[in-house]
Amino acid sequence: MSTDQIILFALLACVFALLVWGPWRYDLVAFGALVAGLIVGVVPSDQAFEGFGHPATVIIALVLVVSRGLSNSGAIELIAKYVVDAGRSVSAHIAVMSGVGAGLSAVMNNVGALALLMPIDLQAAAKAKRSPSLTLMPLSFATILGGLVTLIGTPPNIIIASFRAKNFGEPFHMFDFTPVGAACAVVGVAFVALIGWRLIPVGDKEGDGERQRFQVDAYVAEISVPENSPAVGQQVRELDDICENVDVVIVGLIRRGKRLPGQGRRRMIRTGDILVVEAAADDIDKFVGELKLEYVGSDKHEGVLAGGDLSLMEVVVPPNARIEGRSAIQLRLLHRHGITLLGVSRQGRRFHERVRKLTIRAGDVLLLLGPNERLGEIAEWLGGLPLAERGLQVINRRMAITATGIFTAAIVLASTGQLYLPVALALCAILFVLLNIVPLREVYHSIEWPVIVLLGSMIPIGIALEASGGTALIAQSLVDLSQGAAPWVVLTLLMVVTMTLSDVLNNTATTVIAAPIAVDVASKLGVNADPFLMAVAVAASCAFLTPIGHKNNTLIMGPGGYRFGDYWRMGLPLEIIVIAVAVPMILLVWPF
Repeated sequence: MSTDQIILFALLACVFALLVWGPWRYDLVAFGALVAGLIVGVVPSDQAFEGFGHPATVIIALVLVVSRGLSNSGAIELIAKYVVDAGRSVSAHIAVMSGVGAGLSAVMNNVGALALLMPIDLQAAAKAKRSPSLTLMPLSFATILGGLVTLIGTPPNIIIASFRAKNFGEPFHMFDFTPVGAACAVVGVAFVALIGWRLIPVGDKEGDGERQRFQVDAYVAEISVPENSPAVGQQVRELDDICENVDVVIVGLIRRGKRLPGQGRRRMIRTGDILVVEAAADDIDKFVGELKLEYVGSDKHEGVLAGGDLSLMEVVVPPNARIEGRSAIQLRLLHRHGITLLGVSRQGRRFHERVRKLTIRAGDVLLLLGPNERLGEIAEWLGGLPLAERGLQVINRRMAITATGIFTAAIVLASTGQLYLPVALALCAILFVLLNIVPLREVYHSIEWPVIVLLGSMIPIGIALEASGGTALIAQSLVDLSQGAAPWVVLTLLMVVTMTLSDVLNNTATTVIAAPIAVDVASKLGVNADPFLMAVAVAASCAFLTPIGHKNNTLIMGPGGYRFGDYWRMGLPLEIIVIAVAVPMILLVWPF
C-alpha cells in the first residue's frame, strides 16, 4: 500500500470507530476527517469543498424542503381517515400502515414519511388499547423499504445515481431503481405484516397500549368557522356525533367577540363564529379537518379561555436535535423561553425527578408545558417532532391538492428528461415557498444540515480514496476472497459487507465509500458495473439490525419502548430476505 492509502484507510478507520462509539455528532466527525485529510495532504485543497456543491448533496437538501411542503399541506390527513381503524387486527393494521408508509417513502424522504405516520400509529394503538411497540418497528422498517423504490426515496439512491453520472456519463433515472426496489419492498412489507411483528420480544408485546406514552390532558382551544364550513347553519348540539368520533367536546360559542351563555348548544352556528373546544391536540386537528374549520391565534382572544393559556405537548427527540446531549437547564428552557420540561419517557420509563438536569438522548419523549402560541415554535427550535400531529400548527389544507399537483409535475418533468432533477425539485421548492406551503422561515429548518455536512465532507474523502487506488485495493480483496466464484457470489458478498457497515454507520457515509468499490469490483471481474451499484444502493439503505443504523429506527426507540437488542430479531431475517430477493432481481433487470 502507498503512503496515501495507509493514511486514508487510517482516517476512515478513525471515522468509523468514532461514529460507532458515538461521542460526537457524525457531521462533526466527518468534517474533522476532511480537515485532517487536507492538513496531511491526502485530500487536494482544490477539492476540499466540492462535496457541498455535489448534485447528490443539493438533491437531498431539496427533497427535505419538498417533504416539508407535502407535510404542511395536510394531504396526509386524507390517508389517516382510511388507515386508523381500531377494529382491525394487528396484522391487518400493520399491513395497511406499512403499505402506506412504503408508498409515501417512495416519493418523499423516508424520515419525513415516518414522522407523518407515527402519530397516526400511536393514536390507533391507544384506541385499540395495545402497545405501540407491536406496530412502530414494522412501520419504521416499511418506510425504509419504500425508499428503495425511486431515486428520491432515500439518499443512497441519489448518491449512487450521481456517482454513475460521474463515472459513466449518465445517471440512474427516477424509476431505474423501481424493479429491484419494489420487489424488495413488497416482499419485505409482506414479511413484516405477516410474520415479522410476531418476532418482537414478548415482553414488549404485552401491557396497556398507553404504557409507553404520556397521557396529555385535554386543553381548550378556539376554532374559527369559515364560510365554507359544513358546520354553518347547524346547531351546536347537531355536531355531537362528529365530536364523539374525534373525542372533542364543544364547551362554548363566541360571537362578535363575546362568549354566549352556557355552551350555546341550541345556537345556530354562523360564519365567523368561534367554537371553544376541549380535547387533545391531535383530536382538535382532526376536528378542524373534518368540518373545514380554521385555527384562531390564542393571543387574539386572551381572557376568553379561562385556564386555557397553557397546554401540554409530547415531543419525540430525533437524532441531532438541538436538545440532544443537553438538558433543559443548559438550554435555559424555562427562563429564556417560558417552557417547562415536565417529564421524560425513555424506553418505557418515566423520569419525574430532576428532569430539567437530565441529559436528553435521541429517541426520548419530552412532555412540555407552556403557552399555546410558544409550544410549536419552541418544539421546532429544540429540533423535536410533536407526537400530536400538527396539534398547534396552522395547516393550509386548501393547498393539499395544489402541493400534490406541483410535486407530481416536478417528478414527471424529471422522469421524462424535460428538466434536470435538481432543477425540477428546486422549482417545486420555490413554488411551495411562493404559495406559502412552506413558509420562508421553515425552509432552512426543513433541511437536515448535519446530513448535508456529512455528505459534503465524505465525498472529497471518497474521491481521494478512489484516486489513491484504495478502492481498487478493497475491490481486489473482495475478488480474491471469492476466488473462482461466479460474479453473482461476489455481488452477494458486496451486499453483505455494505449492509453490515450500514447497520453501524450512517447510510450516506456507507454509500460514498462502497460505490467506488462496486465499480472497481466490476472492473476486475470484467462485467457491467450497474448491478454492483444497484446492490450497494439496496444494501446501504437496509439497516434493520440496530437503532443507530437508520434515523427511523432511532426515532421509534423511545415511543416504542425498544431496547438496543430488540431490532435484530425482526431485522436479521428481513435483511436476509432483502438479499435473497434483490440478488436475482438485480441479475434479471441489470445483467452482467
